[in-house]
Amino acid sequence: MGSSVASVAGRGRTREADFALIGHQESWRAAADVLAVLRGPERTRLPDDELKDILPWIPPRAVCHVDVESIVGAQARGLYIDSFIPPDRLEAAYVHENIARVRGAAACAIKAGAKIVSLGGFSSILIEGNFDQLPERHHTVFTTGNTLTVAFIVQGIKKMCALEGRNLSESTLLLVGATGDVGSGCARCLAPMVKRVQLSARNVERLRRLATQLQAHGVQVEIATDLQGFSAEADIVICAASLASPSLLLGRIAPDVIVCDAGYPKNLSPSAEMPGAKVFFGGLGQITGGLRFAPDFRGILNRHPFPNVVHGCLLEGMGLALEGRFEPFSQGRGAITPERVEEMETIAARHGIYLAPLYNADGPVQHGTSLPGGMIERLTAYASASRSCGGSSWRL
Repeated sequence: MGSSVASVAGRGRTREADFALIGHQESWRAAADVLAVLRGPERTRLPDDELKDILPWIPPRAVCHVDVESIVGAQARGLYIDSFIPPDRLEAAYVHENIARVRGAAACAIKAGAKIVSLGGFSSILIEGNFDQLPERHHTVFTTGNTLTVAFIVQGIKKMCALEGRNLSESTLLLVGATGDVGSGCARCLAPMVKRVQLSARNVERLRRLATQLQAHGVQVEIATDLQGFSAEADIVICAASLASPSLLLGRIAPDVIVCDAGYPKNLSPSAEMPGAKVFFGGLGQITGGLRFAPDFRGILNRHPFPNVVHGCLLEGMGLALEGRFEPFSQGRGAITPERVEEMETIAARHGIYLAPLYNADGPVQHGTSLPGGMIERLTAYASASRSCGGSSWRL
């Protein structure tokens, strides 16, 4: 298996990659599906115990080619590089090991001659504060992709409010994980549009700095390092916390609240009970010009009920490659502004990269649909069923 995986980047290509995408699988089922494709249909799937033994020993490497086409005719060729971070090793105890894996994946992208690289999932969280942790980059630039992620979250909130007949300007917005790059970007974009903002995160000093920024523009802001009392008042909740597993609980939720789960892995706990909530998965875009994988990883690397749907963090690199702008558009923490979001939205739309259709674990989101009690168990069932360890829950 190892040699066949390692040779993907060099097979059948004479030109350098325009872009590379660095990611990892959020569940053992997804990891098993990736390995099944790489091993070939003639081999049986690995048993779960063997998979969990083998995966930590697989080094980062390119697993497939990715070709993307713009609606205006531009084309870009790239690679998907899996860091093979085990789904149960996203905890803080493994941070140094995981940074080493992201560095290894980055080295693969550099060696392949990628002009721009998007960091997906926990890769961007591990690196977002310090790009100097990456290898010497020569002519390769890196982006966390978080600006386009924020754009799609904000667009999703607006669309969901329209579907539900909500007045965004009269709403109370709760941001969980507010001081992260994505969370703070959402705060800057949405705060001027809502009546009140509630910010929740673990670091109180970062919360205070963000609140001060927003208050300077006349925004009504409250902060808390826990969620006690917040979610009962919120009309809209964005979950963008950096959690190692689906462990967020929103027990005292307001009736008919709109909840955007933008985490990777998902934030919401399988045991969360939120009757009446309108939940959708945020930060996702759809490529309307065309997306091809070789080998064919459709439905595996992009596990969504609609075609050509990809996480915004990865789409940012594709969009910039189609635009011919090979620059580190998103980097660091806290630099995402409404102006930068609008600029990235314009680039993406020019090439036919739009907000993906809204959906949750039950399928497409439609007007009047709500989340029955217990449905959250299906929301993250495949992601959590095979985990051997999980993060601590955030409780109300």
